[in-house]
Amino acid sequence: METTQNQEVLDVTAIEPRFKHPTIFQWFDKLQGGEGFIIHNDHDPKPLYYQLLGERGNIFKWEYLEQGPEVWEVRITKNTAVEGETVGELVAKDYRKAQVFKKFGIDFCCGGKKSVAQVCQEKGISQEELEKELLETDEKDTKRQAEYENWSPSFLADYIVNMHHTYVREAIPALYEYTTKIARVHGERHPELVEIVKHFTNVANELDSHMPKEERVLFPYIKQLDEAKQNGTKIAPAAFGSIRNPINMMEMEHENAGGELEKIRELSNNFTLPADACATYTVAFKKLQEFEDDLFRHIHLENNVLFPKALELEKEVLS
Repeated sequence: METTQNQEVLDVTAIEPRFKHPTIFQWFDKLQGGEGFIIHNDHDPKPLYYQLLGERGNIFKWEYLEQGPEVWEVRITKNTAVEGETVGELVAKDYRKAQVFKKFGIDFCCGGKKSVAQVCQEKGISQEELEKELLETDEKDTKRQAEYENWSPSFLADYIVNMHHTYVREAIPALYEYTTKIARVHGERHPELVEIVKHFTNVANELDSHMPKEERVLFPYIKQLDEAKQNGTKIAPAAFGSIRNPINMMEMEHENAGGELEKIRELSNNFTLPADACATYTVAFKKLQEFEDDLFRHIHLENNVLFPKALELEKEVLS
């Protein structure tokens, strides 16, 4: 273990593969708000980003310090629950926190511009108790992750189709309408909106071709593998060879879609609304952020839960 600028460095290359991610999660879980550490690796640890986002929620900052080709270093910092943010900003980022504020009788609409410390002082509320409940809304995601791990591959594949694929198909037309409209109306003052439309169109096109491949080829084969295991039978290899082949393609397409959304986040300054934002502008940015959150969970469930299960299944049931 080394330290860089008073931050510990975890050399992932020195850890046995099956212990790498569990060790990183142990380090992360010990952090207090505002604390961080650096991971040192020999390849891009992007899959870890999706897993951390899926299992712990959007409660950390991910910052590349070095990006290959031989050395990759990322600083991971745990966010402070309410540091520097108003009540309204916290609710805007995570609508579930509205229920916590409501429980404590805190106005997150008209009084939304006040800091948590300020409203606690005004109402005589324990800031420590309030922050504890706000953090618990993030920890519920961790409990949900344990359920995913216990689901069968067939059930998980159906869940992804019924929840995430359905959401994507319903969200794309509305988001395309919103983004093109605000680019047309506000594009002269905010030229970044024109670029956002281009990147969102790329994401939409990528997913429109990506999801049918999963639904018609990969997921049916995973369910076939699962059924063979349940029945104690063997099956012949698929026409595409090892399941690793379509999985590699799906993961590459996930990376492409995630990259386009990262560019949208950069262009929008983390979905920050300008002073002249109209109602459609506001809805478009909130919907884009919702779309990003859903896609990252979608990618996490496939890359880090379903696909590893499928690879193990194939080893067990191929004749």
